[in-house]
This record gives sequence, structure tokens and C-alpha cells, in this order.
Amino acid sequence: MADRSVTIVGGGLAGSEAAWQLARLGHRVDLYEMRPGRPTPAHQTDRLAEIVCTNSFKSVNLDTPHGLLKAEMRLLGCRLLGVADEFRVPAGSALAVDRHRFSAAVTERLEAEPGIRVIREEISELPRPPAIVATGPLTSDALSTSIAERLGADGLSFFDAIAPIFSRESIDEEVAWLGSRYGKGEAAYLNCPLDQQTYESFVDALLGADVYVGHEWENVPYFEGCLPIEVMARRGRETLRFGPMRPVGLEDPATGRRAHAVVQLRAEDLRGQMWNLVGFQTRLRRGEQERVFRMIPGLERAEFLRYGSIHRNAYLCFPSTLEPHGGLPDEPDLLFAGQLTGVEGYTESIASGLLAALNIDRMLQGLEPVVPPPTTMLGGLYRYLREADPGQFQPMNANFGLLDPLPGRVRGGKRNRRTAHSERALEEIERWAAEHLPAAARGQVSP
Repeated sequence: MADRSVTIVGGGLAGSEAAWQLARLGHRVDLYEMRPGRPTPAHQTDRLAEIVCTNSFKSVNLDTPHGLLKAEMRLLGCRLLGVADEFRVPAGSALAVDRHRFSAAVTERLEAEPGIRVIREEISELPRPPAIVATGPLTSDALSTSIAERLGADGLSFFDAIAPIFSRESIDEEVAWLGSRYGKGEAAYLNCPLDQQTYESFVDALLGADVYVGHEWENVPYFEGCLPIEVMARRGRETLRFGPMRPVGLEDPATGRRAHAVVQLRAEDLRGQMWNLVGFQTRLRRGEQERVFRMIPGLERAEFLRYGSIHRNAYLCFPSTLEPHGGLPDEPDLLFAGQLTGVEGYTESIASGLLAALNIDRMLQGLEPVVPPPTTMLGGLYRYLREADPGQFQPMNANFGLLDPLPGRVRGGKRNRRTAHSERALEEIERWAAEHLPAAARGQVSP
């Protein structure tokens, strides 16, 4: 095995997964994380793998894109999903975690790993390879400048928003009720019903509320998956009822009927003391959040444990700057991973860190980097990154549209087609792993 240390810059989800993978494969790793010496606008702690937006890694069902991607990652021996399983909180079919216990456990285990040296220091220039840059959407200005100079372009950027969190004891559960959409899984969401008049008043208040503004915010696009709630409301008065406030599949036990609109809250921690507003990312000023969100039935006296906020997210133009595996054209063993590459979402970020580590391991053995076939979710995502139109490039979540079409017609509707996609993908990723990866880099589908 090579005697060189691998440098990883960034201790988020992608960097943490990459470091853990490389140590497991016998490499020495220097993992650089600039916090706490250099804080970011979104992080609250100095822990590794801290998650700052939702606490959900999305569905585990194999007929969903994120369920399939997680199953593929488990077959490739993903480490962070194992920690997520340990600190899972009720969220129906979604893998949601107690974010504080999750990041604390990852930090403790990586710091205790013999092959990993965690260095609390800001890196202001691109490191010498072999290295992985996984600094995420909040990359420091100094390193961003170094990256832009090396790539010959300023890249792209967008702004992201996070949702507020409330105290469970302050939510009126005589109004809000526990349940999951269509009764699927455990009763994991608190549901706040709105009649038509309350909904209309809420939309009016949202449209008239004051927001934080900045001189560069208005000219930079949001990622569609994280639109602020007030931006969605401006697209039409019914937009929220067909989005985060959709009432379908939810029957109010107080009336026995479906409400006009429903706001859902999901547990943030294992004890169920903190609950976040699902889909309510916002850039409303704090006073406005208190005024507007307390119009929601059940939240009239709700205690804010965290206000929603907005922060800058940056990403590279992958198709015009990077090789298919995420490395530089002239230095293929200097890789980028995580949201900086244009993948969007926790699961996608972990997956890119996993793949980057596996490719570093291959290159240190004198082998060529590889990417799974586009019949798999991970391979389809990477195909999008390298083949997208550079002029229209936007961050991408896992979705079934990324996969190669099935060879024949599948009867039974969308769910059966997705199941067929997943069955083929898992066969393909297992075959690909057996061909390209050492046995130590493989796992199994079940948690």
C-alpha cells in the first residue's frame, strides 16, 4: 500500500466519509477542518459531519431515488449511513437523525481512528495530491479564490435557506395531531390544519412580510429543492397547497375530514423535544417569522429553538472543469467531492465522498479512476455532472430521470417501474464493485 498520506480538506459529510473510507483501506489521512477557528454562517458547532438544514436523509424505500442511492452506498460499504442508523429518529419511511448525536458520534470515531489525523486549520490554497477537496457550499473566500484561479473561472453560486425549529412542549397538540401521510409507517409528523380563510390570511402575511436582503442575493438563483417559503408563495396563491402545505393523505381527527392545507413538523432529536417546519426554509426576518409562523394553528405560542435563515452556497461547473470522476484534468488525483461539485443533498454528498475515496485508493495502486454505470443512481448522478450543459448547469438531487431507460415496458405503473429500476441498479452496482473494488470496500444493502 502507498506510503503517502492523503489530504482531505473539509470535515463535512463528504470529507468525513472519504476520510473514514481511506483509513479503512489502509491509508493515512490528514483531515483538515477550519472550524472552530474559522466559523461559517450556517454551522453551529465545530463537529465533523454537522448537518445544518433538515435532519432527514430522505426515504429508505427502494422505489424512491434516495432509497435506491442509499442501498447502493451500503453495497459500497458506506460508513456514515451506519452511524445514521444508530441515531435514527421517527420520520415514517425517511431516515432522519438526531443531528447532534449523529455529528458527535462521527467526530468521536474519526478522531479515534488510528489512520486519521484531524487538523483544525484553514486551508487557503489547493492542496498537493493525492487529495480530496470537500469544503462544501460554504468554502472560505481564500480557498474559493485559489480554486477559481486554478480552474480559470469564477464558477457558479446560489443561495440556500434553512427552516425554523420549535420546542415540542410549546406546540398545541389539541390542534396539531401526530400522523403520517396516508397512514404509512409510524405516526412521525405533527400536522397543523388550516381552513381556507386561515390559509389565505397566512399567504397574505407571508407575501407582505419583510425579508433579509443583500446586494448580491437577488441576482443569484436558488436551488429549486430549497426554495424559501416566501419565494414559493410568490409563484401563486395555491403553490403552497400543492407543495409543503399539501393536505392529501392527511385526515384531521378532530373533523374526520381533510383540511384545506396542512403544515407538518418533524422530530429533530431522539427525545422528540425539537421539531422543524418541513419545507419551510425562509429568509424572513426573525420578528416576521414569529408573527407569520405563529398564524399556523397549533403554533400560536410556539417557542423558536432556531430561526430560519439564508446563507451563500457555492458550487463548481463540473462539466466544464472536472474529469468524470471529479478530478482535475492535469492532476486526476486531486479530486473534488460533496456539494462543491454540484450534487445537492446529504445522501448525494456522502456518496460523492465515498466514490472519491475509492478512486483515490485505486490511483494510489496505479489503477485508473472509475465511475459506476448510468444504470445505477450513483452512476447516473455522475453522468449528469459531466454531461450537463455548462451554460445551464444547476445542482442536482438523485432522481430516476438520471438512469438509463429500462429495456422493455414495465406494467403496473410508476411504482413498478421504479422497483424494476432499483432491482437492475443494485445488480449493476454489485457487479461493478466486484470488478473494480477490493473486498474491504464492499458492504451489504440492509442496515
